[in-house]
Amino acid sequence: HKSQTTMKFSPRFATAALIMTSISSIAQTSDAYHPSKIGTPGKPWGVDDYKLWRDTRVKSRCYFDLAPRIQALDEITCSKTNAKLFEVVQYGELPHMVDDPTAKNFPLFAVRSAEWSSEKPNVFVTGGVHGYETSGVEGAILFLTGGKAAHYSQHFNILVVPCVSPWGYERIQRWTAKGTDPNRSFNPDGEIVEGRSFNPEPATDESTALIRFLREDMGHVSEDDWTCHLDLHETTDTDETEFRPAKNARDGKPIDGEKGEIPDGFYLVQDVTSPTPEWFTAMMDSVRKVTHIAPADAEGKIIGESISQEGVIAIPNKKSLGLCAGVTNAKYRTTTEVYPDSPSATPEQCNRAQVACIEGALEHLLSVL
Repeated sequence: HKSQTTMKFSPRFATAALIMTSISSIAQTSDAYHPSKIGTPGKPWGVDDYKLWRDTRVKSRCYFDLAPRIQALDEITCSKTNAKLFEVVQYGELPHMVDDPTAKNFPLFAVRSAEWSSEKPNVFVTGGVHGYETSGVEGAILFLTGGKAAHYSQHFNILVVPCVSPWGYERIQRWTAKGTDPNRSFNPDGEIVEGRSFNPEPATDESTALIRFLREDMGHVSEDDWTCHLDLHETTDTDETEFRPAKNARDGKPIDGEKGEIPDGFYLVQDVTSPTPEWFTAMMDSVRKVTHIAPADAEGKIIGESISQEGVIAIPNKKSLGLCAGVTNAKYRTTTEVYPDSPSATPEQCNRAQVACIEGALEHLLSVL
């Protein structure tokens, strides 16, 4: 039977609206403090440059408004049996990284099936690895609160980490407070290939905490025991206007001013070592009911990468690149990419597209496992 979700918390926690916080700080959009203007051209950033970058990133919303919504997921029950479906666990905390001794550390939360069974396949969903990508966070929460997770929990063990990077969430930033891309930090010993768009970066507090949680608290599930991992992301206009110039400035590389083409629509990132084409087709078919799929550019590519099938790009092994989607050895693994700046998609559609992708993925697994 399909269970429905019963929530026991105040409706004010159910809103997906962004809570904006007003602070007195240097405007992030100021030309003087655009990341590309920080540091000495041609030289990698030093300690003072990283601190200037961090101190001039504006807090735009509050993680401590999001945290109660995540904690409330502990109260989801099955409407038919009243059985508890999920439990919320705190798997660590991160320093706030501001010059304020009263600032609280960020608690890190995971939501997992209350009754974990060795007889069920294991499903892992991560959101907010890049904290600025809102639909990754909201999509992960919506999947758990929208009713279908109760149904899927009958067939799968489910682990969801809705917001891996709280500092980036608050400041709407791609990087961590230490100026590292968290979605390149899950394999700091990975090979760096000059000129490649995907290369590993140093380990972060965010990736270290998540890896420790998987190996210790979730140690009963080995890397090979995970069936599926969906890492929820967005591709935004600021990837080209802010974050690519920031990366070049940080690394002491030329800032050429050229902007890559941002695809208008949803797409997926496939690991060439685990193609599973039918699975990707199922996800695309589910997502297109909610929003449009990204077309190829004039060269037949998406973000400069080759396309393996409609709306799907193929990249090298994700573990070797330090991507979060490579943190397990799940056969079925992907990174989702929603385009929130599209004139043809609302924030609600972006959140629903993430959920549709998860549901399409799980429906396919139900048909083949």
